[in-house]
Amino acid sequence: MPSQPKTMKAIHYDGPFKVSVKEVDVPKIQHSDDAIIKVTTAAICGSDLHMYQGRTAAEGGTGLIFGHENMGIIEEVGPGVTLLQKGDRIVLPFNVADGRCQNCEKGFTAFCTGVNPGFAGGAYGYVSMGPYMGGQAQYLRVPFADFNALKLPPGKEHESDFALLADIFPTGWHGVELSGFQPGETIAVFGAGPVGLMAAYSAQLRGASKVFVVDTVPERLDAAKKIGCIPIDFKKSDPVKQIIEKNGGMVDRAVDAVGYQAVDASGSKEKPNIVLDQLIHVTKPTGGLGIPGLYVPSDPGAPDAQSGKGQILLSFGKLFEKGLKLGTGQCNVKAYNRQLRDLITSGKAKPSFVVSHDINIDDAPGAYEKFDKRIDGYTKVLIHPNGDW
Repeated sequence: MPSQPKTMKAIHYDGPFKVSVKEVDVPKIQHSDDAIIKVTTAAICGSDLHMYQGRTAAEGGTGLIFGHENMGIIEEVGPGVTLLQKGDRIVLPFNVADGRCQNCEKGFTAFCTGVNPGFAGGAYGYVSMGPYMGGQAQYLRVPFADFNALKLPPGKEHESDFALLADIFPTGWHGVELSGFQPGETIAVFGAGPVGLMAAYSAQLRGASKVFVVDTVPERLDAAKKIGCIPIDFKKSDPVKQIIEKNGGMVDRAVDAVGYQAVDASGSKEKPNIVLDQLIHVTKPTGGLGIPGLYVPSDPGAPDAQSGKGQILLSFGKLFEKGLKLGTGQCNVKAYNRQLRDLITSGKAKPSFVVSHDINIDDAPGAYEKFDKRIDGYTKVLIHPNGDW
């Protein structure tokens, strides 16, 4: 039986708009609770683009390996791992959590206090999210493996669907959950990127009476329409007015799946408050807002000093007047991924409709550039680092 190689290919952050495939050491077991997986699929996320664009504190040349959406086959387990064994097929929440802190015990695994001291939560391959290498590589170390891994059926079936359990499918579901949504209600989702489409899809699965999806990219709006949503192009006119007119009034719930790099109708890319404000105005009194879209406390490329510190101007008076509830924060993936896995295996859900490209690891630098520029239909890219899936 061939031994595990000593080096592997991995996607390395070299600096703003620069990534490369580098040969690095294969990870080793560092703790008795660790496992090593051979990565079968890793996804490029919109959150990766924040680092790629130089809009985070990430520095090039520091050894940062991308990839927080990972799945694969276990190659090795530490002596403390009891629920997993070599050959198991698993998908990993992007959250790295220890399962032992107070937040983990309450189910808030995105805010684990034990894996990344001084920061609420840890993740693979992301700046400030702990010392955990990303999985856009041929192998990956999985800390606290028994707690973090979700076992999957053996084989290759549903590979693209299961890969989305690492982040975007649960995150979309989480956005709907944060809003307080109940079956039969109306909901508006701002942003039709992968997370926005997953939020809209989740609302459909959960019994929404109407789902409005706001974007301006024709392919994205077409994708929303194909899953039964009502597309709203914000460049045609004020999306809040469009939704109120089509719905016969304000919606019950709204979701921000855009985040701090929002775009306005003129095409300006630096309007960090615009979507939040639209959520406030489109939602009926006592309704709810779900905000899984990323907002950061420090933005080196912000349009003004306040936004650079994460201080964003909002219509808080209107929020207060309406008595709106809001929920924010990263997704606690473990709260949802088991049920979503079972929806996939039962045939009730097929989230892979958002996947645009499957590539090998050598094609990743070009894919990052195309995904960032939103060209050639690059929307959700799956990397197969070992080329055998």
